[in-house]
Amino acid sequence: MDVDNTYSYCCYSNTRQRSAGFERYERGVVLRLGRFHVTKEPGLRLIFPWIDKMTKMPVRIVTMDVPSQEIITKDNVSVKVNAVVYFRVMDPEKAFLEVEEYLQATSQIAQTTLRSVLGQALLDELLSSREELTAKMQAIVDKLTDPWGVKVTAVEIKHVELTEQLTRAMAKQAEAERERRAKIIHAEGEAEASQKLAEAAKVLATETGALQLRYLQTLTEISVEKNSTIIFPLPMDLIEPLLNKLTK
Repeated sequence: MDVDNTYSYCCYSNTRQRSAGFERYERGVVLRLGRFHVTKEPGLRLIFPWIDKMTKMPVRIVTMDVPSQEIITKDNVSVKVNAVVYFRVMDPEKAFLEVEEYLQATSQIAQTTLRSVLGQALLDELLSSREELTAKMQAIVDKLTDPWGVKVTAVEIKHVELTEQLTRAMAKQAEAERERRAKIIHAEGEAEASQKLAEAAKVLATETGALQLRYLQTLTEISVEKNSTIIFPLPMDLIEPLLNKLTK
């Protein structure tokens, strides 16, 4: 690295320290005669031109979009999924020496991990259990990038794109599920109502005056409706003596 670039880097770092409260977001990896020499902190640093070469490495969190990947789920459904990866350089020396382009390498690892993990999941799991899948992907990507001095803090699924045919099929499935639940609720209501009616019939059968009171209540309800015709049911215990005389 030449003297002008070194001076520019040092002045820039000092300016940032004074204006942002010593905010440090870059490190300088110095090679001396082609070999790693030292990692320099921001500030005024001395390097020797033609002997030392310094490369600036950012250590802030990087937000990287993972391009949309076509994935075939475990239940043979084709979907397109894209994601976002959050990571930062924890060891500038490893990030510079162990891998040629740590940004591109991290992106490729994230893409392959996305296809691998989501390809082992069912479509319902992909739509409803994103937190578990993203945690699994984060652990895998972080383990693979750790030798490069890169720490992956999070992997989030942004969007799952379904085909139009699959969307219609899922809508029909949801509608059928709602109809099934409605029929179950209706059947449960009928069963509960029949049980209550059976209990009421037992009470009316055991209590002699209960049936007459029910008749009177029914007449009251009918009279409120202002019907022109009223059918008055007679209890069997009232007409039974008359029927016995007629049959003799």
